[in-house]
Amino acid sequence: MTIPFILDTDTAQDDCVAIIAGLLDAEADLRAITMVAGNVGFDRQVRNAQLTLSAAGRLGTVPVHLGCRRPLVLPWVSAENVHGDGSGGLDMDFDGAVTEAEHGVDALLRLTAETPGELSVVAIGPLTNVAMAAVKDPTFVDNVKSLVIMGGSNNGRGNITPAGEFNFYVDPHAAQVVFEAGFRDITVVPWAPLTLNDAVFSRDQLAAIEAIGTPLSRFFLTVCGPTLEFDESVGIPGTTHPDSLSVGVLLHPELVTRAGRYHVAVETGSTLTRGYSAMSWGVHGLEPNARVIEAVDGPAFHDWITGLLATDTEVSRPLRGGRFDW
Repeated sequence: MTIPFILDTDTAQDDCVAIIAGLLDAEADLRAITMVAGNVGFDRQVRNAQLTLSAAGRLGTVPVHLGCRRPLVLPWVSAENVHGDGSGGLDMDFDGAVTEAEHGVDALLRLTAETPGELSVVAIGPLTNVAMAAVKDPTFVDNVKSLVIMGGSNNGRGNITPAGEFNFYVDPHAAQVVFEAGFRDITVVPWAPLTLNDAVFSRDQLAAIEAIGTPLSRFFLTVCGPTLEFDESVGIPGTTHPDSLSVGVLLHPELVTRAGRYHVAVETGSTLTRGYSAMSWGVHGLEPNARVIEAVDGPAFHDWITGLLATDTEVSRPLRGGRFDW
């Protein structure tokens, strides 16, 4: 039996890999992609999702819904200094590559209400769409089977400020709403220390992916190239992959080697610590509201991604640009 889910994304770099996982893994039943303001310009994110669908040979087979174009309260902040355009300079003919008329928030509400308690949501960008859905229709939190969130750090360092991980920093108010909304099952895939310990692909691992030689492996290396340069410039020894890991945690729970129950709260009122995720581990009298992943099997995660990238897809539309001849 496959696992049905919606992917809520701000498509750039590893978000693209997360989409590939949702399309190609035998356990996955990707019902829809909903777009949220985050990594790069909103319209660029939409194109990045369509490029990814094309690279996987699936353009037009999964609905793409446009969601919230800005955070709930604060101005949008980009990560273009990290990801560039999010696709490594790739392009294609976008004529006729359509998106759905239904808003992303309404799609989240409709799809989860059609099969209550059966559909999961994997949120790998700021939580604006998820928060809006919870506010618009409080039954949403009961209709969602499980919510996997890529965001925050487990009382650790941020990646956009010393305290703030990007997704929670961009829309801390949305994150606060989500953790207080009463979802029955929240899993958090944090930036630090988890991603930095277990979801970094080294140069040697990337060389192994390049040796595969499929269109998807070339696509992967292209979209991850700018982020690799940035990561190495700040002392991270490879590319970071928390978004695809979030999909992996849903589809392959055996990847998880350690997790704990925490009360997660997100700072919204401080300029210095905006988006900080305070994760209480059970000694402060706070009721846990999430499972936080503490460690995964890093080599198994890399092998899983490498296996997906070995799939020999027929590209829906020719890709242009980037570091390879397409």
